[in-house]
Amino acid sequence: MGHTSRANPSRPLKFALTAALLIAATVATACQPAPTPGRDPVIVVAGTFSPGFANEVIANRLRKDGYNTTVFQLPTLGTQDIRATAQSLCKKIDAVRSSTGAAKVDLVGHSQGGLVARDCIKNYGGKTKVDKLVMLGAPNYGTALANLATAVTLGTCVNLTACKQMAVGSTYLNSLNAGPDVISPVKYVSIYSALDEVVFPTGNAALKDGATNVKVQSQCPVRTVGHLGLIADGTVYSGVADALANRAITLSCLAV
Repeated sequence: MGHTSRANPSRPLKFALTAALLIAATVATACQPAPTPGRDPVIVVAGTFSPGFANEVIANRLRKDGYNTTVFQLPTLGTQDIRATAQSLCKKIDAVRSSTGAAKVDLVGHSQGGLVARDCIKNYGGKTKVDKLVMLGAPNYGTALANLATAVTLGTCVNLTACKQMAVGSTYLNSLNAGPDVISPVKYVSIYSALDEVVFPTGNAALKDGATNVKVQSQCPVRTVGHLGLIADGTVYSGVADALANRAITLSCLAV
């Protein structure tokens, strides 16, 4: 007696879902305005454990404002040596410059992404290829959270090289912060939140030597934004938009 084949009822659903996702992606791409001529392309540099798609909120805001925008997901999701990641970012900058014909790019670095961008600029030739660096909650002078992780894991910092490097007083940060914080002619902006639960103390996100530092709550006292929220918050984005447009940073406190 022959076997009767049974149709897989989930297969049509999978096809329909795949088709819907493809259509949605196509429509979203088609709806993006063309980049505004004369603007530097922007590379959004993701943070630790942050997949590329998690940064699409801010990337799409930038695209809608006329910026050719690419997301750079950190290799190994940011667990490897930050110096190696910085070299990979510099290669990405070269690729974007080549594909767009732009002389320079702007960088928006979230969390570890800010350190990666600074390292690329300072040590791997990025200073001639980057116009502006806007950092969001970057642990520029380290975070005590990494020191705590190092202490409770008997010095291993959960076996993540980048974790040890982001500890307050680490050899890596001492080297990165040796000399001026600002590498001319790049313009540096650091936007951070007093409610950041990852970078602690929160003031360690600020830079010296001519950088523009903006604590969200200094302009918007009741604005609640944590570390992860920095890449999705409308008020924070208003500051990013000002920085990229070379305007004085005036946060829009009611932005969504």
